Amino acid sequence: MSVDIIDAIVDQLGTLAKRQAKPFNVCLHGGEPLLIGAPRLERLLRGLRLGMPTSCSLAIQTNGLLLSDSIIDLLATYGVGVSISYDGPADVHDANRLDKRGAGSRARVLNAMRRLQAHPTASGLFSGVLAVVDPNSSPIAVYEDLASTGAPGIDFLYRDGNRTRLPPGKARAASTEYGQWMLRLLRAYIADPNPPRIRVLDDLMRLILGSDGRKEGLGLTDFGIIVIDTDGTITRNDTLKVAYHGADKFDKPPSILDRALDQFLVSSDMSDYRALQRPTSPICLSCPELNICGGGMPAHRWSEDSGYNNPTVFCADQQLLIAELRSLLSAAKAA
Repeated sequence: MSVDIIDAIVDQLGTLAKRQAKPFNVCLHGGEPLLIGAPRLERLLRGLRLGMPTSCSLAIQTNGLLLSDSIIDLLATYGVGVSISYDGPADVHDANRLDKRGAGSRARVLNAMRRLQAHPTASGLFSGVLAVVDPNSSPIAVYEDLASTGAPGIDFLYRDGNRTRLPPGKARAASTEYGQWMLRLLRAYIADPNPPRIRVLDDLMRLILGSDGRKEGLGLTDFGIIVIDTDGTITRNDTLKVAYHGADKFDKPPSILDRALDQFLVSSDMSDYRALQRPTSPICLSCPELNICGGGMPAHRWSEDSGYNNPTVFCADQQLLIAELRSLLSAAKAA
């Protein structure tokens, strides 16, 4: 990312923060965002902190391999919440998260996590870990490993796929491999007397109890997520790439260098994109759990035959998990 694009981002987000009533979150994501290097990272963070109110939060999602002590100091200086991508035991994490030499990265990620936790500001700096579900792994072993890190929170993501190209480990759209995995995780979570937060489970319980969701892909809250790419192109949520090539692109992709962001966010392009997030399948619209499930991530609804007009490919999994959570909450209330 060039200095010109960094400065344009700082300027445009500063303007947006002044004109938009609600605060927003800026997350440095990737790929691996720390590849930007320390000097440009500091230029970006310093500019954002000067231009945005403290109600707008800064976060980074990193694989941890470039998380040196000096980078940790830099992130602490500007109050950036750090989430580390970490999938659990070596046979799970190292199956997919390899370095350039093809070696597993788990030991180095754990080392980075320990150094982050040793920092004087660790309680406000380390937000937790992000793990991708492998339905062929042991959810108990994964939970115990992740909890043992001392991370304050854990978020779980399903592996990407859709109605045309099924997610890895899922035999068919109606099968429940991911839901069964999550049920076993839930039981370990409930049995733990001192658990970390698990965002997806907490959010589902919050929705069942009548509160608002805080996680994209659950509930019916609209999320105005945009991506500013390294070349300055403004795109939709990059998760849409799972649907088809170019699904994350606007019809005429704008650039942060030549389009006022605050004006673009109230354009018809943005309105159409927000509408795409809402489920349209008759199955979803008549489902009693719509307010909880929310139809899932748009990318997971995709099929070559009917576009996004489908339930999520994880519909059966989510129905199973929601039913179990309802049962547990009802039992707790009765007790």
